[in-house]
Amino acid sequence: MQHNYKKGARFFPLFALLFFALASLAVQLLWNWIIAPTFSLTSFSYWQAMGLLVLCRILFGHPSFGRHHNRPPFSEQPASQRQKWINMTEEERLQFKNEWKKRCEKREN
Repeated sequence: MQHNYKKGARFFPLFALLFFALASLAVQLLWNWIIAPTFSLTSFSYWQAMGLLVLCRILFGHPSFGRHHNRPPFSEQPASQRQKWINMTEEERLQFKNEWKKRCEKREN
């Protein structure tokens, strides 16, 4: 079964604008509900909230949702790395995982 993604692509700009408008509204409501009373600041208008979203995008970039952009996902890594993992025995995999757990614990402390 083939999908025609071009049909959905027509609506992407509309959905992007709708998402941005709703995100701006959420920022405005949360700011006015939580931040303004807590720190005795002034309330935001809708357009100021939208400007804050744009400013944050310029300063901090977009969210990566946990993926590092300079490293491909495991399924797209070079075949040699995947093959190395596939050829490991269960004991080697367990040892490898334990070693990385130790390394991560050191960073957290």
